[in-house]
Amino acid sequence: METRANRLHAPALLACAAFGWADAGAAQAQSIEQGILQLEWGDPARPAPGRARLAPRFNAYLVKDDGSRTVLDPVQARRAAGDLYMLAHRRVAVAFAAPDAAKSTARGIDAIVPVDPTTRSAPVQAPGARVMAGAPVGGSTRWVTLMCKFSDIGTEQKTQAFFQSQYGDSVGQLGHYWREVSYNKINLTGSSAHGWFTLPQPRSYYISQKDGGDKADLKKLFADCAGAADATVDFTTVEGVNMMFNGDLDGYAWGGGTCAPLEGQNNFCTRATWNPPWSFNNLAPLAHEMGHGYGLPHSDNSDGDGDTYDNPWDVMSDAWYNAVSDAAYGVRPKHINIFQRYRLGWVDGARQQVIVLGDLTTREIALDYAHLASSGNVQMLVLSLSPQADPYATVVYTLEARKREGAYEGALAGDAVIIHRVQTSGAAYSMDADVPPANRANNEGSMFKVGERWLTPEGSHAVTVNAQTASGFVLTVGPARAMSRPLPALVRPAQVSASSSSSSSIRSAPTIPVGARPPPPRCGDPRGGASARCTVRER
Repeated sequence: METRANRLHAPALLACAAFGWADAGAAQAQSIEQGILQLEWGDPARPAPGRARLAPRFNAYLVKDDGSRTVLDPVQARRAAGDLYMLAHRRVAVAFAAPDAAKSTARGIDAIVPVDPTTRSAPVQAPGARVMAGAPVGGSTRWVTLMCKFSDIGTEQKTQAFFQSQYGDSVGQLGHYWREVSYNKINLTGSSAHGWFTLPQPRSYYISQKDGGDKADLKKLFADCAGAADATVDFTTVEGVNMMFNGDLDGYAWGGGTCAPLEGQNNFCTRATWNPPWSFNNLAPLAHEMGHGYGLPHSDNSDGDGDTYDNPWDVMSDAWYNAVSDAAYGVRPKHINIFQRYRLGWVDGARQQVIVLGDLTTREIALDYAHLASSGNVQMLVLSLSPQADPYATVVYTLEARKREGAYEGALAGDAVIIHRVQTSGAAYSMDADVPPANRANNEGSMFKVGERWLTPEGSHAVTVNAQTASGFVLTVGPARAMSRPLPALVRPAQVSASSSSSSSIRSAPTIPVGARPPPPRCGDPRGGASARCTVRER
């Protein structure tokens, strides 16, 4: 079976030769280009009551050494890279397919790989498990805030002292938040705020009209904002740049990476965020954009719609609901899901446990709350399904325990085991046992509690929540048929309704097929085949 590993033929790249991918004949049909992979996520403002939320935006570029950029089609880039987000900010090689002269089609993307093989992926955790790709971030991550105002807008919404205080290490400040969510693996020591700086152009120079709406030129905004601050700020040791603008951009706040001439370099690249006032007035959206800066993608729930902002267990999805409010800094960020913590290198090996398909052992597992920095038990439990020819396509489920307490988690929907389905490109979808799944995952169907039993779609693993303790939950995990109760048949939504009066009701949740856009068939939809099978939960 062809996979991305054998689609890249690049004898010109030593890295590819090291991977054993050299094929001179096929290489002539491809164009191999190197550069920095730059990703940008656009997140809309919270909609007014009764108004629909705008769709998220996403841009991918290959930034070449001369500063020029090649636009990458996001769908093709995700397919070609396996885990595209893990490669953000890294030097990569992109293999472009030769265009079809007969059809005059644009060239597609065959493969995207890191030039440095040491960053290709983290080791597979167990035989047959998903490639758990990681992009570790650790130690001091110094961010600088640049306060930039358009030449035709004089308002200065906040002072330099306010933005400086956002980086503090007290409860409710970003320094404290990132220490807590990373288990003290990163800090913001040395971060600072500067400005206000006046941009050389009015807002209309940076914000253009496209398809009837506003479009921000993020490259121009960074180049001019950083350029205005260059005489004041030393960017050489900066991990990321938070830009604060005194007017709306294009209806979105943005996070990811960017490059521009700076510090005597033709192509200075850094993590970056672009924040209008509604974003910098609240730490939750600001932390969300910084998460994109660290390379984190959006999370989602399992309702299969086009709205990625409906998983309130993760600031990288829903920053606004089930969130603690702060008098000084607005809405506080919640934590991120345990898999994304793992991707950044923040979950120690002793706190991880992987159970692969075919493991017939029934075991009791103490699953500690994910927020506990001093945990001595498992905090990330991984259940792996059938291995695929492309290891990035192997689906896994991650289980974590969450508790409604603390400075950032105190408004969660409840105390529960939360399950995420992780699939292509490392996107995590919270599971929901209700049929149909809720539009927002703060419902009972998304929280697995004491006395409930959950089965994976393949019927390969069964999980029973036995007890809640001071530090988390106690689970029994094993083969479905080896558990104390027999495996029920996979149910259809109609069957759930018919059996709802039974003393032990069975509820099902739709799974999401790999690359779940457009929305997949609902659970039980006969058109969906195996991809529309249901997970099963018993109460």
